[in-house]
Amino acid sequence: MSPAAITSTQPPASNGKTVLPPTPSTKIPAWVQPDLTRLLRVEHRPGSFASRSVSLVNVPAGAIFARISNPTPATCAYSSVQASRDLHIELNCDLVYINHSCKPSLVFDMQRWEVRVHPGLEGGLKEGDELTFFYPSTEWDMAQPFQCLCGSKECRGTISGAKDMPLEVLKQYWLSSHIEELLEEKTTKETNGSSHSS
Repeated sequence: MSPAAITSTQPPASNGKTVLPPTPSTKIPAWVQPDLTRLLRVEHRPGSFASRSVSLVNVPAGAIFARISNPTPATCAYSSVQASRDLHIELNCDLVYINHSCKPSLVFDMQRWEVRVHPGLEGGLKEGDELTFFYPSTEWDMAQPFQCLCGSKECRGTISGAKDMPLEVLKQYWLSSHIEELLEEKTTKETNGSSHSS
């Protein structure tokens, strides 16, 4: 069952069974896997890791682009996404083709299991835009570090996960809550370590 299918507690019916609210036949329930073919187009290009995805829709900044609805637990790998401090997932859908950029168009909100348009994306997401997110916003320690080729003036060079990036750089980005927690722990350890050494 996808995380979106887990609803808040419903009032029990008189026979003791939980009653779900009626869903109109014209509305697709939130837990049904979204039809990504209406949202994005994957462009398979020659070469290693050369494929990319492009938006087929216009979506305002901060709005939901897609729900993560079909994940399975995984080990840390080039194709996985870190969903919490102790959980990595495989997306099992075309969202896996959303590449890294140091100037991303999307955020992966792993607390809500949503992919949203970056809240700071001026003008929102437009049809034809490449779909990208900032990998260290979810990844603490990446299985396969790489040299970023995003070409933006904000390009951060080698991307190996949030643990290796300066805090002042990371503060410029939207970060998942588990990355913020791990950064806080790292900062506390470094502060305590330097105070003991002086």
